[in-house]
Amino acid sequence: QVQLVESGGGLAQPGGSLRLSCAASGFTFSNYAMNWYRQAPGKERELVEGISSSGGSRNYGDPVKGRFTISRDNAKSTVYLQMNSLKPEDTAVYYCNRPQSWRGAGVWGQGTQVTVSS
Repeated sequence: QVQLVESGGGLAQPGGSLRLSCAASGFTFSNYAMNWYRQAPGKERELVEGISSSGGSRNYGDPVKGRFTISRDNAKSTVYLQMNSLKPEDTAVYYCNRPQSWRGAGVWGQGTQVTVSS
C-alpha cells in the first residue's frame, strides 16, 4: 500500500541541525512532487518546503528560507529535509506529504516530532 514514513526528528539546541527523512513505498516515487509540512501546538499545519518530481524545482516558506533545504533521492524513494540554524519556533510535528494530483490522492506520513530547546 502507499506509505510515507518519516524519521530523524528529536531534540536539538537552538542553532543546531537535524535531518529528516521520508521513505516512500507503494507508488512510483519519481512521478510525484513532494512536500514537508509542520504543525506546532495550537497552530494550523503549514507548508515548509516542496520539491518537484525531478528535484529541479523547490519552493520555500518564508519562515525557513535560507535555513532549511529539501532534497530527494528518487533511486531510494526518499525525500529529505535538512534543517540548520534551528530556532525554538521551529518546534513542531513535521509531516511528509505527497500532494493530490491527477495521478492520485494526497498521502500523509505519521509525522515526526522536532523540538528545539536549550
